[in-house]
Amino acid sequence: MQRVHPFAMLRLSLSALLAFALAGCAAGGGPASAPSAASQSVTVGIVAINDFHGALEPPKQAVAVGSERVPAGGAAWLASAIDGIRAEYSASATVSAGDLIGASQLSSSLFLDEPTIGVMNRIGLDFNAVGNHEFDSGRQELLRKQGGGCAQHTPRKPCQLERFAGAGFRFLSASTYTQDGRTLFPATGIKRFGSGAARVSVGFIGLTLKGTPALVSAAGIEGLTFGDEAEAVNRAVPGLKAEGADAIVVLLHQGGMPSGDPDPNGCKGLSGPILPILARLDPRVDVVISGHTHQAYICDYGTVDPARPFLLTSAGAHGELVTDIALTIDPAADRVVAKRARNVIVQSPAYATSRGTVANVAALPQFTPRADIADYVKRYTDAAARFALRPVGRISGPAPKGAGPDGGPLGNLIADAQLAATREAGAQIAFINPFGIRAPLEPAADGTLTFSDLFEVQPFGNTLVTQTMSGAQIKAMLEQGLDGEGPEQHLSPSAGFAYWFDASRPPGQRIVRIEFAGKPLDMAADYRVTTNNFLAGGGDGFTVFAARRDAVIGANDLDALEVWVDGERPREVPQERRAIGP
Repeated sequence: MQRVHPFAMLRLSLSALLAFALAGCAAGGGPASAPSAASQSVTVGIVAINDFHGALEPPKQAVAVGSERVPAGGAAWLASAIDGIRAEYSASATVSAGDLIGASQLSSSLFLDEPTIGVMNRIGLDFNAVGNHEFDSGRQELLRKQGGGCAQHTPRKPCQLERFAGAGFRFLSASTYTQDGRTLFPATGIKRFGSGAARVSVGFIGLTLKGTPALVSAAGIEGLTFGDEAEAVNRAVPGLKAEGADAIVVLLHQGGMPSGDPDPNGCKGLSGPILPILARLDPRVDVVISGHTHQAYICDYGTVDPARPFLLTSAGAHGELVTDIALTIDPAADRVVAKRARNVIVQSPAYATSRGTVANVAALPQFTPRADIADYVKRYTDAAARFALRPVGRISGPAPKGAGPDGGPLGNLIADAQLAATREAGAQIAFINPFGIRAPLEPAADGTLTFSDLFEVQPFGNTLVTQTMSGAQIKAMLEQGLDGEGPEQHLSPSAGFAYWFDASRPPGQRIVRIEFAGKPLDMAADYRVTTNNFLAGGGDGFTVFAARRDAVIGANDLDALEVWVDGERPREVPQERRAIGP
């Protein structure tokens, strides 16, 4: 029986997207009901981003709209786009659905993401849900991000350019609990607008995904637990209603994945881990602003469940889009009577790659960078430039990431670097997870790489761990990347190791062949295996790694890559497939 997905929607063309941008139209929303006769409706604008990841400068990435590619992003351009949207409303709030910081550009990461907090203070962010990457530098450092100060909780020194004042906005964490059962940050926030009969209030609930422990270093979240997302939302809604909230907006760091041609304002074939959460939410929720999957979509959940006619939105990642949401509220009835949303592409200057130029699209608005944000960002980029732009080595050509669950040639290159860096610990094999590779490696025309190039690929500051594993454990670990319990991942192995898989077979039987040094892997033999500390702690669902034997802590992963590409001749980018499907 063929299944028709409940979110199937008509794909928008570029011309339709232009109509949204110019006319202010929007997609989504359940059936509108008229305001009560005794009151006049009030429209509140909600301006939303997610997964900003400290992208202070244009990330040299494009937003895909059908066959078009639009250059987008950069904090100063994002600020102008947000200002333009807010100007359309007499009342508005600006929010983020998590991963505001972490896995950031070098100009932010070198300074512990303090400049990203500074940018968002200047933009006027109101609330940020705590995402998984907020924990990259640990619990205490995250608390410093909120409260400010220069206490040092990481190897990197804080307050290098200015005393850090902390976030002027509020972190929200309705499903993250400390040892005493309280939430790490407040679960909710509320913003009020107007006065008298026209006074309205919007309540916000912020939370991260339950699976956060599999995505961050265990040491950084010691003592914390991550609860069920829907239960946390449903527990918070009555309290917000008691405080007078006319509308409920959920900032949820979990998301979905649409299918078909790219369409930032569509929702065709949406799938993913957010769907079971949505099905259990309190019907009084009006909007769910999502994230984590780095996808852009606008969905009307009322087409799935008429009892839950909320909007579901996501603005992609890295400040390349911003979501404009309008809630029309009847203050006398204390409820939302209409809602709409659209994703706006934050078009910024064209940029060049080794494969050509990504040009501006004249049919879409191009934003002017906001001067104060541009000046503030420049202060940090200039400070980082001397360190970031130093040449560190050469490679034979571009090293692209693989598509989807595969690490591609870049995964091969990184695995080889990590093996070489840990030979003294007895390493024979190394593995890198594809989701740990954040960007392709694009050298200059002569193959030269800068430290900044390497940092964009591996910004996490992970250390290498070499441990003993049996052949049977290695097979079980590879099976975990194909077990269907999380996103599919094909770990990239180092040279001399290859495996074949067939995802059509039953879970646990999908790895059909493994070779090491030209021979079948011996299931009974022991091997010395290197990974980063994230995987070694069972991250991304690879729990087999967590059963450590004879573990040796090694170098920083970025240092290992730098040493590998630093030689008299350009390092060859290995093109062979080492994870081989049908």
